[in-house]
Amino acid sequence: MTSNQTEARLLEDIYTDLIARLDTSHYYIKRASVVEKILFDNRSFYPKFEKIDEPFNDTLLKQHQNKELIVALCLLKDGYTNSLVIEYKGKEVKKFYYTIRQLFSHIDITEYSILEGKRESHIQVFIKTKTIALQEAEAKLLSISQMLSLKLPKEWQTLPSTSLPLQYNIVTLPYKLLY
Repeated sequence: MTSNQTEARLLEDIYTDLIARLDTSHYYIKRASVVEKILFDNRSFYPKFEKIDEPFNDTLLKQHQNKELIVALCLLKDGYTNSLVIEYKGKEVKKFYYTIRQLFSHIDITEYSILEGKRESHIQVFIKTKTIALQEAEAKLLSISQMLSLKLPKEWQTLPSTSLPLQYNIVTLPYKLLY
């Protein structure tokens, strides 16, 4: 098996595991313009992701991988999640990558994947957890974020979050493995 075939197989395995942990009863498609106005916690949100009330399927995954469309899945199901996400959108990708690996090693997080989003500067870290409530997920992410901020400027967001409406507690599917 070539290196590219091995990476493709590994990415396929990660997709399978990741999708199994997300809510696939519906999905979101990114549109060119705002699809609705959401009032949440005295704030207005204007998402470009449209909710499609149909089950996620392999055809959509292939279209996403071929960059024909951008697909996102919901991290929450009935207020619970089993995936924590850190999305980095900064200029120091390698520093972030090595810092997060070192941090996770130090705090005994072993089940995670670091993947690349639409651009090289968009890194997605998926942390596998047991099924936990949104508040517990947010507390764990806050702790990780605080530790990261000791080493790096804050150029990431964490999901899921109680400060965001359900339609924003979504994650776009990654495109490739990082390193």
